[in-house]
Amino acid sequence: MSRIAKVPVLIPKGVETNISGAVLKIKGKKGDLSLALNSLVVVTQDGEELKISAKDNSRQAGALAGTFRSLINNMMTGVSDGFQKKLELQGVGYRAKASGKSINLTVGYSHPIDYKLPDGVTVETPSQTEIVISGADKQLVGQVAAELREFRPPEPYKGKGIRYSDEHVYRKEAKKK
Repeated sequence: MSRIAKVPVLIPKGVETNISGAVLKIKGKKGDLSLALNSLVVVTQDGEELKISAKDNSRQAGALAGTFRSLINNMMTGVSDGFQKKLELQGVGYRAKASGKSINLTVGYSHPIDYKLPDGVTVETPSQTEIVISGADKQLVGQVAAELREFRPPEPYKGKGIRYSDEHVYRKEAKKK
């Protein structure tokens, strides 16, 4: 069995959990999340903690128990604290502007890019070259950040493009004459 699954998930204060059938619902101050449970995984609530275990001793059940423990832990963190990704725009004339449920990017194309945000994700632009993506669902926040970065990934010669704030872009030397 997975060693990760042996550690119970603590339920923070202000978070409500509801296990009904094969669905786990978690509600907190940052939002509501739900997770469809696999038939090989058993989730039980014991006071202020959730215990995840495999239904049988098969290899797949043990692996799924560890996976679901990590997913549930991320859900607990998301509804109580939330997740955040920061992007930086580098390049002359590159800028971003958040407005409601969309973000407008000008990243060197002949047209501006309007990206519609999915529900559960908010975007802020503290400056024209910074984007802060936040939400309760870790996977959704990461997916939105990856999709925004995909519009203009950082290139290795001048370093222009959209990059994560903690990303280091390996710079190449220009071609010699």
